[in-house]
Amino acid sequence: MPNPTKIDLITIGDELLMGIRENKHLFWIGEELSRYGLDIQRNLVVRDSADEIRRHFSDSWLHSDIVITTGGLGPTCDDLTRETIAQALALELEFVPEIKATITERFKQSGRPFTSNNLKQCYRPRGAETLSNPCGTAPGIYLQKQDKILIMLPGPATELEPMWHNEVLPHLQSRGLLDNRSSYLQIRTSGIGESTVEATLQPIFAQNPDLSIAFCAHQNIVDLRLSSSTLSPSQIQAIGEECRQVLGIHFLSYGHSSLAEVVLHQLRALNQTLSLAESCTGGLLSDTLTNVPRASEVFAGGVVCYSDAAKIKTLGVSQKLLEQHGAVSAETAQALAKGAAERFATDYALSITGFAGPSGGDHLPAGTVYIGCHSPTGTLSRQDTYRGDRLAVKARAVTTALDWLRRELNSDYKF
Repeated sequence: MPNPTKIDLITIGDELLMGIRENKHLFWIGEELSRYGLDIQRNLVVRDSADEIRRHFSDSWLHSDIVITTGGLGPTCDDLTRETIAQALALELEFVPEIKATITERFKQSGRPFTSNNLKQCYRPRGAETLSNPCGTAPGIYLQKQDKILIMLPGPATELEPMWHNEVLPHLQSRGLLDNRSSYLQIRTSGIGESTVEATLQPIFAQNPDLSIAFCAHQNIVDLRLSSSTLSPSQIQAIGEECRQVLGIHFLSYGHSSLAEVVLHQLRALNQTLSLAESCTGGLLSDTLTNVPRASEVFAGGVVCYSDAAKIKTLGVSQKLLEQHGAVSAETAQALAKGAAERFATDYALSITGFAGPSGGDHLPAGTVYIGCHSPTGTLSRQDTYRGDRLAVKARAVTTALDWLRRELNSDYKF
């Protein structure tokens, strides 16, 4: 099947349509495929209903080259994907003893009883291959039938994502379906709006009419994707370098590096260390940093000091300062950052204090946040006001703090 272009993704689960769980598989799998020159043409979100699964799958199988399904491969009565799709393809389900042995051993190692309903995971459509699932009990399924491919994956991301890298990509690669060269160049910016990015780079775009441009904005980040059916990768890279130069400090990275990854890389390169003091974000900034491998090389630690008493006891913020300026203030943000740097003996420290909502303070609205940054050159703070619910305010405060530190660590842009 040379150069398939039609891919349908079917995400299965009542919880997706009830709003209990986000459909993150579309974003993740779509991004993964686009790195290899493949694009999803449709995403169908389907209930845990045999009739619904059969109807939507049959349509996708008719009109697509590759169909990928997620969810419904587990042991319970609402896991209907395997059986329903096998029926739609008129394929008999065959029992695979090796799958049973693997699942039985996994239950034994975890000390849990093996119940009989787990046996349904030991079947696959005749002619299909098993995709190993080292993080769960439900294996995936890979089937090539005539000129079409079916890939069936479990719903939990912790199981799906490793299986994608370890099993799915090698299968597709072995059949020559992946372009090892990225089909686009992604430029990631930070601290600048989508419209401003476009306006800033418009002169470059105007000089390159064969360039295709796409924007994606999320959490203080704007991704710019450059591609072309006529320009070579080296030509696109050269245009990307022009964009980088024009963007200056707003340029974050090429590719998919996160703010946390970039900041930790900068600290590592400078042989500098970082600590944190968090109030309204409740440890979210620490979590963001420690999700990056090797963070411990530069991140010394953090304190979640939610109450005034905790600010006084853990980081030495004075009672008088809190009484005079309040816990949500520039002065407290600076005191928190300086206290964290002293307690953990680090070169840099960030602090966040604010009103995440739904209520604010006496004179400050909900969404008001103060961020403190301590560096070898001094301690400063900034005030921001964000819209949105508590989670949105906390997330934006984290990205703003990281971006501020990133700019401070850039040798050309000091406080």
